[in-house]
Amino acid sequence: MDRAIYTAMGAANAALNRQAVTSNNLANASTPGFRAQLMAYRAVPVNGPGVETRAHVTESTPYHDISMGAINHTGRDLDVALPQNGWLAVEMADGTEAYTRAGNIEVDADGQLRVRGYALVGDGGPIAVPPQSEVTIGPDGTISVLGAGDEPSAMAQVGRIKIVNGEAMALQLGDDGLYHGGEGVAPADLDMKLMPGALESSNVSPVKGMVDMIATARSFEMQMKVISTADENARSANQLLTIA
Repeated sequence: MDRAIYTAMGAANAALNRQAVTSNNLANASTPGFRAQLMAYRAVPVNGPGVETRAHVTESTPYHDISMGAINHTGRDLDVALPQNGWLAVEMADGTEAYTRAGNIEVDADGQLRVRGYALVGDGGPIAVPPQSEVTIGPDGTISVLGAGDEPSAMAQVGRIKIVNGEAMALQLGDDGLYHGGEGVAPADLDMKLMPGALESSNVSPVKGMVDMIATARSFEMQMKVISTADENARSANQLLTIA
């Protein structure tokens, strides 16, 4: 079989994987704090006897787009927008930490602060507030609560949101949609400030995403055409050999 088929097959498979990444980016175009995944191709020479004239292609998603999305002021007390390299820490079911830029914080029935269903981590672990209390988040991440019917002077601080500087970490996107660091727990960066009452939108460009999808689809079709042409050439060669 012509070796060109294997070369084209590798390129077609890479195009399929790139299409999956692009589709995931477009699906999260309205997800707060989502950062687009970037797809990269890399040529891998085919080692073996003879002259190295062929190369396979392999794909990877080594990093994400670090540019910030637009900041939208919502006026909601539990919404926070993060600085350029800031990440919120959340606790996983197994007790480990993961990181997200989604700032739409919720309070469950038990008073636990959560982001995307995961417990929000503070300076002393997961943060909880008294039920039916009014929650205020300061620019430094401090959380203050005022009980129902209490005087404004009775406002008390219950904790501080843990903000991690992701610039110094090798964060990788997991299958759960959260980012995970290396070994150990990342320390809090006390110099980072939040923007209360605002949310960062996704940095995905729907227009660019659609253009990438079309370009990738055409690339896949081109590779399939190469496979078809190589197959036709092989059939023609077999017919010539039969005549001979």
